[in-house]
Amino acid sequence: MFSIGIDGPVARITLANPQRRNALSLELMQRLTEALRELGEKTDVGAIVIAAEGPAFSAGHDLSEMVDRDAQFYDDLFEACTELMDAVHAVPQPVIAEVDGVATAAGCQLVAACDLAVASSESTFATPGVRIGLFCSTPMVPISRAVGRKRSMEMLLTGEPIDAATAAEWGLVNRVVPPEQLRAEVDKLAAQITRYSDETIAIGKQAFYRQLDCGEPEAYDLTRDVMAANASTADAQEGIDAFLTKRSPSWSGRQGS
Repeated sequence: MFSIGIDGPVARITLANPQRRNALSLELMQRLTEALRELGEKTDVGAIVIAAEGPAFSAGHDLSEMVDRDAQFYDDLFEACTELMDAVHAVPQPVIAEVDGVATAAGCQLVAACDLAVASSESTFATPGVRIGLFCSTPMVPISRAVGRKRSMEMLLTGEPIDAATAAEWGLVNRVVPPEQLRAEVDKLAAQITRYSDETIAIGKQAFYRQLDCGEPEAYDLTRDVMAANASTADAQEGIDAFLTKRSPSWSGRQGS
């Protein structure tokens, strides 16, 4: 279903059901949520990568399990999907999507929900639910926040895929590289992040998502308090002193929080 590997400060979750195009079944989403939460508790993990085997990052929900089910099943399914996306934001570590291939519907939603995304030039992204009478309503939440109203509506209303270059131009992914360079580019990005204080990254990630839902005055009230609290942490004091004395900082990270 998926595997987890940890290499230094980077944890890698690899979806491993290429025959089903890494479809997000109810069980898979529940298990992914549990895995993310467990990794979120690990103080030696500074970044989490979500990757996939095969030609699809994820084709979205497993439609075969959505036929002739009762209303409770559908409620449970989309609640599990929401909990998965929430878990991506809730873990203190940055979550990076490593996309090589197709990411559609809830698969595209997962890419949009990740804090960062790197895609191969062969990747495509779509929200094609309208074609089968099931509008991609939950995927629209992170996608519309990533690419804006008009572009997300175009994706949602037409179901047409966009290529990786367009996804980068629109803000759905951060970087696009040739397929053979994808893993190295993701590793490079993760290494850039994990050289900094885990505690500081966690504080900033939490504040980022909280301020998105605020008006500008409220956002400044929130972030002012966050920065004031951040400034008094051991890592902030260490970083400031290291800068002033022209030396490399020695982070305590979340272990010291």
